[in-house]
Parts: sequence; C-alpha cells; structure tokens
Amino acid sequence: SRDIRGQRPDRRGGRFFIALMLAPAFLILALFYVYPTVQNLAISLTDLSLLRLKTGGNWIGLGNYREFLGSAEFPHILFNTVIWLTALSVVLRLSIGLGMALLLDSPVLRRLRLATIAKLAILVPWATPPIVAVVVWRWMLDGQNGIVNAVLRELHIVDHPVAFFADLRTVWPSVVTIIVWNTVPLVTVSLLASLQSVPDELHEAAALDGATRWQQLRHITLPFLMPTITVLTLMSVFWTFNNFVYVWLATGAGPGTFTNVLATEIYIKAFVDFRMGYSSAVGMVMALVMAVFGIVYYRFIAPSELKDSL
Repeated sequence: SRDIRGQRPDRRGGRFFIALMLAPAFLILALFYVYPTVQNLAISLTDLSLLRLKTGGNWIGLGNYREFLGSAEFPHILFNTVIWLTALSVVLRLSIGLGMALLLDSPVLRRLRLATIAKLAILVPWATPPIVAVVVWRWMLDGQNGIVNAVLRELHIVDHPVAFFADLRTVWPSVVTIIVWNTVPLVTVSLLASLQSVPDELHEAAALDGATRWQQLRHITLPFLMPTITVLTLMSVFWTFNNFVYVWLATGAGPGTFTNVLATEIYIKAFVDFRMGYSSAVGMVMALVMAVFGIVYYRFIAPSELKDSL
C-alpha cells in the first residue's frame, strides 16, 4: 500500500512509535506488579521475621513451601478458600444476579412503574463499604440482640437463639451471605446492561414461531449473556479468592481456625506469628493457584462458552 504521495509507509518507524507510546504503561506495570512479585518470591525463600527486618532473613530455599504444603492445616485452608469462600459465593452471586437482572428487565416492573425504584434499591448494597456491611450483618445475626434471631423465634422456627458466627453449622453460610449481599449488585447491573442489548426482534420472531419463554431464555438470552458471564466469572473468582476483609472481620478465621482461608493465613503468619518469609510463601502459592486457574479458564472454558454463544 502507498500513502497519498505514492510512497510506502515506514512500518518500522510506525512500530517504533507505538512501542515508544506503550513504554510508560509497561514501565508502570513493571514497577507495580513485576517488581513486588519478584521481591515477594525472594522473601519467601528466606526465614525473614517481622522482628528482624533490618538484619534480613537467612536463605532456606523451598523450606517455607514444604512446611506449608505439608502441614495438616493446608487441606482445610485450601478447601475453605476454594469451596466455601470462592466456588459457593461465586455460583450464588451469578445465579442471583442473573435472576435479579431478568426481574429488573421484565415488563411487569415497567408496567407497575417500579423499575427505577428497584434499580436504585439494588445499588444500596453495592454502595455499602465491605467493612460497614460486615458490621451491620454481625449486628443483625447477633445471637442475643440480632433481628434475625428475633424474627426466627417470633415465627417459632427456632426455640433458642442461634449463634450464627460461633456455630460450625452456620458460620460459613453467614459469611457467604454477607459476601453475596454486598457483591451481587455488580453482577446484576452488568447482566442487566447486556440484557438490554438483546434485540427485541429476536424475541418477537421466536414468539411468533411458538417458542416458550424458557426456550427464548435458553436459546436467545443466555447466548447473548455468555461473554459477560464469562468475564464476570473470572473476575469474581479473582476478587473472592484473594479476599481478606469479609472472613477476618466476620469471624477472625474462627471459631478457632474453622474459617481460616489463604488470605487470613497470610495475615496471621505475617503479623501474629511475625513469619514474613512463610507468609510470602503462602502468598506465592495463592498467586500460582490463580495463575493456573486463569490459564485453564481462558484456554479451555472461556473459548467453549464464547463459541456456544455465537
């Protein structure tokens, strides 16, 4: 191809200009992501203590990794992180978010003129800081003065107050409830935006062909939502897997260490036991697990979901 003067464009010059413009962005990424990761990896190979930061730690190689991965607590912590904290809350978040998005997009709310009020109401949990959300829910679920226990006893569902955050049967469902309540609006708003981009002509044509509402949802709506669901699933897993605030503020990893997860384990080892090297090793294990998940998800899961949506 030639430009307006009949000369061939200088491709090498164009590539150099693009690289030059992207250089500041790559430099920022290197400073804020690559360097801390390398530094954390280096610390994880030592026995550095929080009480001996100036003197530094002694090189112990993979000792911290062998200790953590071989400990009796590791399977329990990994199960809590993967199943309770991440898998359950993400599945509930996506399922409830999809249902609420479909409800907000339904013609019933528009006929009742409640669509705007409902959309504003759904933003309240999203606008609530996680710390405030945990404090409010802890008060509501309090075993003595909580409103939830008062309602349950008034309805004769329970005879005695339930200590939601002390009972091993209810502590994880309580934590997951807080997480879902505080984070489901983002999923709802994202899916609602995708729903409103679905052409009405497709639903009208399907209805004329005799398709039921369930068939329209399955063969028209869901395929249009799959790209958004794919991205939301990946981001929700990352956000939840690495989350520290909800579990620590709600239970402090208790009762005992029953709700201990990888993020709280990092905090406990670093700022309670003062073992910075060990804590860094736990952090690197978390990063490795998420890296493997991201590769598998983008390599095998995401392409098939996007392909089915086309």
